Amino acid sequence: MSDPSPLTVAFVLASYTRDAPEGMARATAALANGLRQLGHRALIITAAAPSRGTAIEEDLIVLGSVGVDFPTVDDDLRDAISTHGQDQIITEDLRRLYHRHQVDIAVYVDALWGLGRLAPTCEGVRSVLAMHVVGHDEDLCAALERANVVIAPSITVLDQAHDRSFDSTCWRLVPNALLHDHAPPDSQRRERIRERGLVRVLARLGPEKNIHALLDAGRAVEHPVEVVLAGAGFEQNRGAQAVEYRRCLHSAARLRMGSLQGDGLPWDQVQPWLAEAAVVIVPSTNETFGFVALEAMSVGTPVVTFGVGNLRGLVGTDEDAGGVVVPASLGPFGLWRAAELLLDDPVRYAALSRAAYYRSRDYLPTAVARDFIKAAR
Repeated sequence: MSDPSPLTVAFVLASYTRDAPEGMARATAALANGLRQLGHRALIITAAAPSRGTAIEEDLIVLGSVGVDFPTVDDDLRDAISTHGQDQIITEDLRRLYHRHQVDIAVYVDALWGLGRLAPTCEGVRSVLAMHVVGHDEDLCAALERANVVIAPSITVLDQAHDRSFDSTCWRLVPNALLHDHAPPDSQRRERIRERGLVRVLARLGPEKNIHALLDAGRAVEHPVEVVLAGAGFEQNRGAQAVEYRRCLHSAARLRMGSLQGDGLPWDQVQPWLAEAAVVIVPSTNETFGFVALEAMSVGTPVVTFGVGNLRGLVGTDEDAGGVVVPASLGPFGLWRAAELLLDDPVRYAALSRAAYYRSRDYLPTAVARDFIKAAR
């Protein structure tokens, strides 16, 4: 059923492209889908032109005045949008877009990458800063001054902001939503997957994803392993993703039974791929949300992860947990050991699989979209 008073919501994310591996892009697409299902209009404004042959996404607008090529790094994007009056040009372009499309709410998906530091003041337009990560002070202070509302996907982000001496008491929690709702395998199929399926790992190429350390620790593992990685539109240092991929490729070559590919997966193939995994390992050393863990749980695949960032609360540690949370002090060897023990215990495995699916139901796109509207209005 549609909500009353349909709104037009514009999301701004400079690096947004469809099928990008980063969580901010998937979260943006998922919330936009949820809003559309409720009868609202959702635009996505990006600075990344679609690659040749890519179908144009509904209500996708390319902002040409940003003027950077992707992937890029923080400093290069910051320089591009803040020198020689370019900030004023971008701000004016955003104003014109909001006026042309009669935008009610503008969501800046990050202080820098979502251009929140440039958010224009527009009559009748609510400015929302989506704080997926706590960014650099230079960007964040400017973005907070311009925001009517600040939202964050997890308590982890609020805590990190508090630790940085930002007053997050009035910020609103709006979790990330599932982009798709793929049906999980039935119980019989799930048991066959436990017996014969692969351990799977899916991540973007970032050092905090900790993939090469996981692969190094998995040399003695006899269970088949499949790893899919992909480069994002941003990186810590120029060329860092290529370096990370080479390290992972070298480590994967020493697995007893393993494969690695670096082209990522289209968004609509992520959940079907995770559904056929016996276990999904998320070895991240820091996660402000944990999208891959949520996507795995949504198809009934138990997750093995460290209890860092939002992962501990997302996966859970009680009888309703959707996987196994390993103390970070045990390192990647602890992740492999936990996965092996879980696969050898069919009763516990079945319980975690069921709980994983039901925990994911809190993140359906329409439910999250309603939370967003309540927070943003």
